[in-house]
Amino acid sequence: MMFGDGGMGVWGFAFMTANTVLFWVVIVLGIIALVRYLSRTDAHGGGSQEPTGSAQRLLADRFARGEIDEDEYQRRLQVLGERARRR
Repeated sequence: MMFGDGGMGVWGFAFMTANTVLFWVVIVLGIIALVRYLSRTDAHGGGSQEPTGSAQRLLADRFARGEIDEDEYQRRLQVLGERARRR
């Protein structure tokens, strides 16, 4: 008489099991989201780097992918340097 009157019954155990699984899924997803957020912030300099640094990085990426040639890269890099000196 394991599931007699006054006990939780099969549905009670099923509900308790589902809640426990849901709890751990939420915990794991929260940890994953936190790690992804922190790694994304670190990869982009965490907002502490000047905008010129990120612009230079984007320009270098475009040059590395072959989207712009060396002359255009040098010109744009010079413009970025002039803007940084004006600040």
